[in-house]
Amino acid sequence: MMVNRTRFYLATALMILFSFVAVAMAQTGAGLTTPDMPGKMKSAIEASLQDPEMAAKTMEVINPEEAPGFLGIPGAPDPSLILGLLWAIWVGWIFSTVGAFGGIMAGVGHITIFGLADYAKSFGKGNPVNNLLTDSIRVSNQWLVGLSGVISSFNYYRMGRLVAPLGICLAIGGVGGSWLIPELTAGKISLKDYIGFFGLIVFVLGFFLIYEMTPKGSAGKKQAKAAAQAFEKAAKEKSDTSDQGVKIIEGSWTFMWAAVGLVVLSALWINLIPVLKFVPYILCLAGWAMTFMIGNIRFTFYGQEFSFKAYVPMIGGIVIAALASFLGVGGGFLYVPFLTSVAGLPMFLVAGTSALCVLVGMIVSIFSYMVGKGVVIAWGFIGVELIGIFIGSMIGPRTSKYIPEKVLKWIFIILAFYVGIRYTSKGFLGYSLLPPF
Repeated sequence: MMVNRTRFYLATALMILFSFVAVAMAQTGAGLTTPDMPGKMKSAIEASLQDPEMAAKTMEVINPEEAPGFLGIPGAPDPSLILGLLWAIWVGWIFSTVGAFGGIMAGVGHITIFGLADYAKSFGKGNPVNNLLTDSIRVSNQWLVGLSGVISSFNYYRMGRLVAPLGICLAIGGVGGSWLIPELTAGKISLKDYIGFFGLIVFVLGFFLIYEMTPKGSAGKKQAKAAAQAFEKAAKEKSDTSDQGVKIIEGSWTFMWAAVGLVVLSALWINLIPVLKFVPYILCLAGWAMTFMIGNIRFTFYGQEFSFKAYVPMIGGIVIAALASFLGVGGGFLYVPFLTSVAGLPMFLVAGTSALCVLVGMIVSIFSYMVGKGVVIAWGFIGVELIGIFIGSMIGPRTSKYIPEKVLKWIFIILAFYVGIRYTSKGFLGYSLLPPF
């Protein structure tokens, strides 16, 4: 009898011990992580387990019994590589064709089609796993747009369809404005509550572009119209046009490169170096001031001469970056109306010029996220998508020259209305009627 009682106590003690071990393993996340999972994600999971409320949510969402998915998380969505490749080809093509909507379309893929955003949200607000997944999706979008920007800029430059000084001057304003304006206002200005009205403004831009295609609207853009007609004729006849592309005949490259170098350095400093906070302000303001020294820039395209003051696109870049920061939206698609309506470029020059401008901003942002914050991405999946981006971005510049300028504008207008519907519904209804939701 004594022996049975001893065995009973021993068995009970072992069960209690095993229970403690099981609970301890769960609380340390030993069953929630996988060997191939990035260290940053392991740390995020373990950090979420330190808070009882977050720990319950994390253990509810991650199922150790399921196969590893995105970023090695058991049970996470595992996007199809083939679908990712095909979607990335579309993203690369549309961005390299009209010079906008790359980030939005990449977001539609990652957020809506592959379901990564909903999965991240399932961990709950403030959960480190949610934050890391969201940053990973954002940087993945930027990688796709950034690579498309590299390839598009290179292709359009070789084709003589890239106004590099204009794109660089826009980037000088945009890169500096993207961090300086929010820093100066210190979050005091937020227009997110008015995002619905911004959506309506996008509709107005769309209708204005339609008006510009009418005889009355295009009357003041004779140079752009003549250059576009000459380009369309040459593309139709498949004649050698290598000597008719963009030729810069006036402008200071020295001041231009120095100015863009200063604003890029300022953005990297504010994101990566936590001391001497006044330095990036000086660098950014110096870069902007230097733009005024560039003076006038003149170039020719298919026999037509265009010119602009370098500080005009720089100021335009600041305004677009400030508006995007206040509203919490990507403002890349605002560069296209600026280039056609304010700078007066034909659509055949817009895509490459906009791509160069966006590229500079993407390089700064990717570097800041990955080096400054240690954001990780799923290289296996993104690697396949980058192949798709390469394919799409090689096709875009070669097919766009056979698309009439009016059709290119209509493609942009349709996508602008798509963006307008998203922001209008998000602002006035509280949710987006169109993806990404």
